[in-house]
Parts: sequence; C-alpha cells; structure tokens
Amino acid sequence: MPVEEFVAGWISGAAGLVLGHPFDTVKVRLQTQTTYRGIADCMVRIYRHESLLGFFKGMSFPIASIAVVNSVLFGVYSNALLLLTATSHQERRAQPPSYMHIFLAGCTGGFLQAYCLAPFDLIKVRLQNQTEPRAQPGSPRPRYKGPMHCAASIFQEEGPRGLFRGAWALTLRDTPTMGIYFITYEGLCHQYTPEGQNPSSATVLVAGGFAGIASWVAATPLDVIKSRMQMDGLRYKVYRGMLDCMVSSVRQEGLGVFFRGLTINSARAFPVNAVTFLSYEYLLRWWG
Repeated sequence: MPVEEFVAGWISGAAGLVLGHPFDTVKVRLQTQTTYRGIADCMVRIYRHESLLGFFKGMSFPIASIAVVNSVLFGVYSNALLLLTATSHQERRAQPPSYMHIFLAGCTGGFLQAYCLAPFDLIKVRLQNQTEPRAQPGSPRPRYKGPMHCAASIFQEEGPRGLFRGAWALTLRDTPTMGIYFITYEGLCHQYTPEGQNPSSATVLVAGGFAGIASWVAATPLDVIKSRMQMDGLRYKVYRGMLDCMVSSVRQEGLGVFFRGLTINSARAFPVNAVTFLSYEYLLRWWG
C-alpha cells in the first residue's frame, strides 16, 4: 500500500490548518454561543478581549493530531481508489475513474477520518470556546490549561465516552461530504485539464477551493449539531442525543440555526482547501 499519499496528506493538512484556524475559531464560537451579533462582531470581540492569540486557541494540538487525521483522509481515499480502479495517482490522469468510484473512495476516507478525528476535534472545540484572555493578572483562569489537561479533564469528568461526544454527528457529516469533496475536485480538474496531463497550479487551486466550498455547504448543518453536542455536558447536560439537539435548536432559534457559520465556513474553505490540494498534488509529483 503506497504511503506517499499519507505523508502528503499530513503535510498538506498542516499547511491548510495553519491558514484556516482563525476562521475556524470564529465559526465554532458562532455555532455554539449566542452572544455574538455576527462574524464582524465575533472577530472584534475576540481581538479586544483575547488579543490576536485568541484566534489561535486550540491550534497546537491539531497541528500534531488533526493534520495526521488529514493524512488518513487522503491516504485512505487514494488507496481505496487504487483498489476500486487498479490505477495509481499518476495513472488516473490518463484513465480517469468513474464518479461513483471517486464518491465511494471519498466516503470511505471520510468515515475513517471521522473515527480518528472525534477526540481531537472535541478538544479543539472545547479550547476554542474558552473566552478568557491569556496572561493577564487578575483575569479569570480558563477551565483548561492546554490540550492534554483538556483531554485528562474530559476523561475524568465524563469518562472515556466523553472523548467521543458528538462523534455520530461528525461521522454523518464527514462520510457523504468527503465524497462530494473529491468528486468536485476531480471533476473540475478533469474538465479543465488536457487529457493525459497533470492539472496546472491554477486549476488545482480553483478546483480545491470550490471542492472545499461544496463540501462545507453540505456539511454545515451537521457541523452545527456536532459542535453543540461537543460542548454539551461541559457544565450541565442539555441534550438527550443528536436528534434532541436538532429539535431543541430549531425550536429555540428556527431553521436558520443549521446555517450558522456557513459564510465563514465558505470564506475559509476556499483558500484552505486550495492550499491543501496544491501541496498534496505537488508533493506526490515530487515523490513520483
């Protein structure tokens, strides 16, 4: 089984993570807290109250963990496609696989990614929701001192299952949307690349960006539920399960609740996934 796809996925995932984390912090706050009037208000208040560092809360752990999970997504996708079509990454440019094979491989990668991602994403969301400013004398201390303390606290207070809070919503979010993600990318690359050639940098950037937007448009409703389930139980338990979370959220805030963070998700998705795919493609070409 080729390992280059896993390594390329890790490096490209880390590059995209650094670029997109500030936007992700704003998105998580908007989805889980009702104190902000919108994107601009959230960004201004984070900067004023927590400084620039507030946008990067929870990032140190994802650099070492979620970037690795990204390698699972790209590695499993590429190897699943290899099993389905018996063609390598380079051979696919000359013999494009069917969209059904791309979708199935993407769904497989998304499912396994979600399984690996759940505890890391939970810790990231909990740290991102800490609004206490850092290193200011007399200010309230945050609940968690860092990612390891956060993980240990969740394990102690909520048990091993607590580390997988929101995992079902995460799995339902990632499984089909990763199929959409790769179909959009491969379809755009195929459409705008001469037969048998590698896509140009511009094509990869545009295809990767639109793939990110397409997947996040589909993912945002369950992303909202996932984030709320992950914050549930922090102080007291609000929801009896994922379905109860959906019903309660709609009753309190209307159907628009499912689209919270969609604008910031889309704005983040284009540059992050453009950089991710460009890094991934060129790393594979370099090794190939």
